[in-house]
Order: sequence, then C-alpha cells, then structure tokens
Amino acid sequence: MGSSNRLFNRQRTVHEVLGGGFVADVMLWRRGNLTLGILLVTLAAWVVFEKSGYTLLSLVSSVLLLLSVILFLWAKSAAILNRPAPPLPELYLSEEMVNEVGAFMRTHVNDFLSASQDIAMGRDARLFVKVAAYLLLISVVGGLTDFLTLGYTSLVVVLTVPALYERYENYIDSYAITGFRKMQQLYVKFDAKFVNRIRKWILERQKLS
Repeated sequence: MGSSNRLFNRQRTVHEVLGGGFVADVMLWRRGNLTLGILLVTLAAWVVFEKSGYTLLSLVSSVLLLLSVILFLWAKSAAILNRPAPPLPELYLSEEMVNEVGAFMRTHVNDFLSASQDIAMGRDARLFVKVAAYLLLISVVGGLTDFLTLGYTSLVVVLTVPALYERYENYIDSYAITGFRKMQQLYVKFDAKFVNRIRKWILERQKLS
C-alpha cells in the first residue's frame, strides 16, 4: 500500500510511529505474554480498588508488608532447617530497556511541549481547536466516570487499538481516506454556499460604514 493511500501520507509503519522499541512491541502485542500480563494485572487492580475500598497507597503498603514478612520468615526458616532459600527471580532492569522507555517518553514529552508552545503563542489555530475538542471530550467523559476506571479504560484502548489498526491497516486507511475526502467535499460546498456569502456581507458592511 503506497504512502498516498495511508492516513496523513505517512511513510513509516505503525511500529516505527510508536517508537519502534520495547514500548511499541508491547502495544502491538509483539510481546504478547507481557501485554496480556499487564492487562490482567491492571484488571485485577481495578477490581480490587472498586470492590474493596482500598486506596493505592494502602493496598501497595499492605501487599509489600505481607510479601516482606513471608519472604523474611521463609529465608530464616530455610537457613535454620537447611532448606532452599525462596526461589526469587533475578530482579534486574536492563540499560537497554531503560534507554528505550526514556527515549520514548522524551520524544512524546518534547512533542507535547512544542505543541503547547504553538498553542500558547497562537501559531496554530487548527491545533488549538483539536486540543480544545479533546479536552472537552475528556471533561465530559471524566464527569461520567471516575479516574481509576478512566485510567484502566485508557490502558485497554492503548493496548488494543494500535494492534487492531496495524492488523487491519489497509481497510481502515481506505475507509478513513474515503470518508475524509467526502468531508472535504462537503466543506467546500458549505464554504461556497454560506461562508463566502457571510464574508461578502461583512465586506459590504465595512464599505458602507
């Protein structure tokens, strides 16, 4: 599929657009076990918070306390009874993983800061309208649900929509581009019938005044 038939005439693949690293692999289910694990863990956390009344801080503290006590007693009893120590995996965060996550966050934070500066300086009216629309949508959705549910739903969207788009990219792009072209045609007709008339009326009023 040529770039002219892709949304926004992009040249890169979905994986490259998302950064092309570890985060992109997780979002596109190229590390399916990890992605599924994230979804299941967050689902369990959402159920616990919604049904038990725990706060994040109290739940994390309680779990860590219980885990620490169990491991400590296990290790002490194993040393006394000459039994194997707790089978803990090697807890290690690779430099490559940290660099990939850091680069992904830096790129997107810089894009956000650049867009914010353009809006604040009045350089991009279209971007301002888009951001205002998104913020209004978030405000409406936020009024209908709580932050925890919104966060979990957003995570599910992030971990499913890009993967589905990559899988059905040709079909989605085809329909989206067709719909976009029809919207452009409607806008041209609307502009010719109404906007131009309003502009002419304003110019005539200015000349009379």
